[in-house]
Amino acid sequence: MTHFEHTTETAGDRAGTTVLITGAARGQGRSHAVEFARRGASIVAVDLCAEVDTVPYGLATGDDLEETRSLVERAGARCLTVQADVRDSARMREVVDTAVETFGRIDVCIANAGVVSFAPVTELSDAQWQTMLDIDLTGVFNTIRAVAPIMTAQQWGRIITISSMGGRSGTPNLGHYVAAKWGVIGLTKTLALELAGTGVTANIICPGTVSTDMVHNPAMYSLFAPDLDGPTREQVRGRYAKLNPLGVPWTEPEDITAAAIYLASPEARHVTGHTVEIGAGVSARMP
Repeated sequence: MTHFEHTTETAGDRAGTTVLITGAARGQGRSHAVEFARRGASIVAVDLCAEVDTVPYGLATGDDLEETRSLVERAGARCLTVQADVRDSARMREVVDTAVETFGRIDVCIANAGVVSFAPVTELSDAQWQTMLDIDLTGVFNTIRAVAPIMTAQQWGRIITISSMGGRSGTPNLGHYVAAKWGVIGLTKTLALELAGTGVTANIICPGTVSTDMVHNPAMYSLFAPDLDGPTREQVRGRYAKLNPLGVPWTEPEDITAAAIYLASPEARHVTGHTVEIGAGVSARMP
């Protein structure tokens, strides 16, 4: 079974709904888009599709976003693809307006877009710090601020933000990333309180190490294996596995999608302000 082949027992259970996903061109965002599409939802797939100077690995391209569209349509769903920068608040409002014009409503929003870079706190450049907060925190803010009024007017909606297990503890060389991801948790919990009673919930997913391009690149491999010259995926596999009690090197995007499917469901109507940690047992080490 490939990443985007699933059983059919739940196909169609989200028919008539619209799901907006940022960072949808590949990785976790693509996984979310394809699974919701398989269940009958229309998809609004949003991605920057451009490089960012301070990010030390290649970001998704327009071709990647088109591949997401192809997979969504192959699953039998409609797909609106939009190239947009989550750092631009006016642009995100335009995206939301276009989504509503196209599909009539937005039922689920997954604020997934994010990047990472590395340096000790005292060596972070101003640009590294600002870019990380602008994309990983302010980008989430711009997305959920644009979509929340649509959902409250409908009196139904599910907002899901993607933080990180890095948003639950300190992590060397990732101070700016950790700060942004902690911020996502506080922002979403506050939104959950502000929207309580409107029919709209707001929850957070904290993935651990997920098998995506953010993890599988030379810069990240070198961070975990500084003693090796040009470490490979197989060379770092064991080092990643030692980071968590389950001893697995990385989680698959579909494992994160499974949590999003539940949080977006009618059955999760009493779940709001909650943080779902998918860290292969790392949560057991935290207070």
